[in-house]
Amino acid sequence: MEIRRALPQDIRELLHCLKMRSKYAILLVFVISLVIIEKENNFISRVSDKLKQSPQALAEANSTEVSPAPAENGSLASLQELDAAFSQLRSHLYNITLQLAGDGDPGPRRHVLLMATTRTGSSFVGEFFNQQGSIFYLFEPLWHVEKTVTFLPGGASAVGSALVYRDVLKQLLLCDLYILENFISPAPEGHLTPFLFRRGSSHSLCEEPVCTPSTKKVFEKYYCKNRRCGPLNITLAAEACRRKQHVALKTVRIRQLEFLQPLVEDPRLDLRIIQLVRDPRAVLASRMVAFSGKYETWNKWASEGEAPLREEEVQRLRGNCESIRVSAELGLQRPGWLRGRYMLVRYEDVARAPLQKAREMYRFAGLPFTPQVEEWIGKNTQAPRDSNGVYSTCKNSSEQFDKWRFSMPFKLAQVVQDACAPAMQLFGYKLASSPAALANRSFSLLEEAQPAWVT
Repeated sequence: MEIRRALPQDIRELLHCLKMRSKYAILLVFVISLVIIEKENNFISRVSDKLKQSPQALAEANSTEVSPAPAENGSLASLQELDAAFSQLRSHLYNITLQLAGDGDPGPRRHVLLMATTRTGSSFVGEFFNQQGSIFYLFEPLWHVEKTVTFLPGGASAVGSALVYRDVLKQLLLCDLYILENFISPAPEGHLTPFLFRRGSSHSLCEEPVCTPSTKKVFEKYYCKNRRCGPLNITLAAEACRRKQHVALKTVRIRQLEFLQPLVEDPRLDLRIIQLVRDPRAVLASRMVAFSGKYETWNKWASEGEAPLREEEVQRLRGNCESIRVSAELGLQRPGWLRGRYMLVRYEDVARAPLQKAREMYRFAGLPFTPQVEEWIGKNTQAPRDSNGVYSTCKNSSEQFDKWRFSMPFKLAQVVQDACAPAMQLFGYKLASSPAALANRSFSLLEEAQPAWVT
């Protein structure tokens, strides 16, 4: 009787997993019920026959004493037969599910992590996933976490911060958005907050039903751009995340690829990691404009040359390049836990052929490439030359990706080349040997991408 009770319970758990396929739920329940009845009748018949042959078989099978009696052998054979039949039933139900889904099956739930650093074009590339309607996309949710761990008493070590980022990231990929309530300031009340960083950069947070009616006298620091929405209801956002077929997240706050191994190996996740890199000379030139206050020393040294460049500034640059290189080398070595789940992408390749690279990323992630994504790329990579703002995702990409080389002083490029030479060599960025070479458009600073990067 224990065997008969266990079987329906396991089937109920399987049915619970299949509820995601709502369009087939009723038909599945009917088909599975018929299969269960048929298999249950066979089980009852088999067990009955075996017990008739050996009345003590079940009792002996549950006994802790070892006995070579024929009755025990008969009982064990009975249990093995039942186990094999049950395994066949589970396999049969799984095949039925696939057959019912047919060509309209959206496929397994994917989780995509776009891993980058600041000013590498990650906001632009992240839009490739934000535009796909079946993807729940989050823009830099770890921003709140960074603010918290940075201002803790005594600060947090790089390793400590990475572990916190990783654990929060796992919950977000599993649609547990409540984890952010521990880091958003001021703390949400009743799961409502008008302070989620760059909410408007995620379509999923600005569409129905997450977009609730706006509330008077509520100041929203981060808001939806194309429609007026009330404070973000985190419960509604979490439910929307679970309804979407896939989840994608963009972050510039995780650099150590090895810390992500527990996420890759988590059976609840089907994680694909895309690491986006850019020429470090271009990254520095962009940061000096976008974060001029933090790069005041660099700007003064580049323009005036009077105050010497501090060694700690150069060391910080070297450390950033090395952390990126180490992670990329690990990914390209394809350890067993990461095989088939890592892709290296250069921003320059995306800028030169955005549609092609977008298709490659979608193919790698196992996601359907939709006309909406293609349309967005067409509209936002042929923008007028005067529309390329510092934080814009609207680019004339083929003309903008190496614009930095015509305004960067050669001595500044030399510092970057000296500090980041190993990373530049790995990613195929050529060194400029003279000011003329740096400013000569006919001299390409980019080697061809390696096929191994996109597998």
